[in-house]
Amino acid sequence: MPRVILIVDDDCELCELVGELLRAEGFDVEAHHTGEGAVELAAGGRFALVILDVMLPVQNGFEILRALRNRSAVPVILLTARG
Repeated sequence: MPRVILIVDDDCELCELVGELLRAEGFDVEAHHTGEGAVELAAGGRFALVILDVMLPVQNGFEILRALRNRSAVPVILLTARG
């Protein structure tokens, strides 16, 4: 199984922080900062896990997750700052 985690979040600082923590645990991390192209990337089979922000501009995380589920069963953790 791949040990690469994809983070899809428009907050670059948060991506860096989460990436550092995951790398310390032995994972490779790739960050993508927009929803555009995230489904194609995540469905490609390279990732063990996708960490997906709910509140992305243009296309939100729920829309991305719906589209991703049509193409892949990759595990997804949703992040949100929503109350």
